[in-house]
Amino acid sequence: MEQLWSPWRSKYIGSFKGKDKIEECFVCHAIKNPSLDDDNLLVARYKHSIVMMNKYPYNNGHLLITPLEHKGTLTELSAECRTEIMEVINIASKVIDDVYSPQGYNVGLNAGAAAGAGLPDHLHFHLVPRWRGDTNFTAVISDYNVINESMEESRDKLKKAFTKYEV
Repeated sequence: MEQLWSPWRSKYIGSFKGKDKIEECFVCHAIKNPSLDDDNLLVARYKHSIVMMNKYPYNNGHLLITPLEHKGTLTELSAECRTEIMEVINIASKVIDDVYSPQGYNVGLNAGAAAGAGLPDHLHFHLVPRWRGDTNFTAVISDYNVINESMEESRDKLKKAFTKYEV
């Protein structure tokens, strides 16, 4: 069995131990500040959702797709919002195909404190591009993972690619 190892994230996840709520939701902050989209790694905006890069990615192109509303469960979202999010995940996978040509994806929903690491009350989907052998020895023997492209370079590529697709 192959595994995606990311032990370096333990410091990030551990920083939230014992905290019921984070000080400020970084997604809500990004939504309210469109002039800071580049700084917040936000690559696409839609009627009910946004797409932003994960600041602690497992791989290049790791994206978060999240509703505009600060909601913790799918049942709290309108049917229109849930439908849009699924379409945006589809578009995001096309964008990542265009930019990175992965061999597969992991798609997961984080809803609730136990599932959301540092973002317990704002549900979000992770879209993680995968390649055979995308884990290597550095994540096993050290406390870091190799991401082979700057966040800014990735952001610019992804942002440009999103302009080709509409919901």
